[in-house]
Amino acid sequence: MSNRTRARGAKIPPGATAIRVPRQRRRGFGGRQMGPIILVVPEKPSLAARATYAVGGWVWDRRRSWAPTGIAVVAFVAAAIVHVLAWWTGLVLAPATAAPLVWLWWTSRHRPAEARSVRRWRRGLALLGIAAAAWAALAVAFGPTAGPLELLWLIATIAAQALWLQLRRTSPDPIEEIR
Repeated sequence: MSNRTRARGAKIPPGATAIRVPRQRRRGFGGRQMGPIILVVPEKPSLAARATYAVGGWVWDRRRSWAPTGIAVVAFVAAAIVHVLAWWTGLVLAPATAAPLVWLWWTSRHRPAEARSVRRWRRGLALLGIAAAAWAALAVAFGPTAGPLELLWLIATIAAQALWLQLRRTSPDPIEEIR
């Protein structure tokens, strides 16, 4: 690089290269001489930056696979915030644990299922809904890290993630079913 394009006396952050563009021959606005232009160009990224980009790209490409974990983390943080702001909200959420039972009763009355597997799925979903609602009510009332609630959250998150991955692998593509 010639001396003419190398920056002299400019403050450059470590790990970057500065290139000075020579002065332009024409004048700037108002007849003033335009100052030099200095471009700061980062050098190639470090190993840590490259690893971060690789892991971030991998997570972004598989973001749908990690949906249950993301939802569980958001629920944990939301329960902690609501517990700090208004712990009594847990008392309001406690009756919501009956909502899955109401759903199960309604579906068995209005949409009866002949297949045994459908009835099992409905019961399993109702049980999962009851457990999630009970955990949310207790976490808001007592805090998500109180007693066994943190362990229950971890077990439920791992179970939901495993089921999610298994169901996504075994279920057929909906587009293929239409054809």
